[in-house]
Amino acid sequence: MGKHGMILFGHGARDARWKEPFTRLAAKLAAARGEAGPVGLAFLELMTPDLPSAIAAQADAGCESITVVPVFFGQGGHVRRDLPEIVARCQAGHPGVQLRCAGAVGEDEAVLDAIVQYCLGAAQD
Repeated sequence: MGKHGMILFGHGARDARWKEPFTRLAAKLAAARGEAGPVGLAFLELMTPDLPSAIAAQADAGCESITVVPVFFGQGGHVRRDLPEIVARCQAGHPGVQLRCAGAVGEDEAVLDAIVQYCLGAAQD
């Protein structure tokens, strides 16, 4: 099996500090994946790289498949409408690379359970 890249896809913000937890998340994911393939970040707007640039970088690095993980709390318009359009354009530009999108991380039960635990801990502080 070839190299499998992952890209964490966020909205983006004007304040550079907003990116910090995404950078930490990408580093943790890269460490957990080991040699499985690269982990990158991409943003819809206001920050770089954008998703087409991040996909192109991983394709150029030899990834045969790339999973895009929307780091959004829910499936709003950006995840339901904008993301599939961007991925379709990228797929057309990289026909030899299999592109796949995961669901928004905030809709996963394990993520919601972790947030519940965080909230319970915050109430005890």
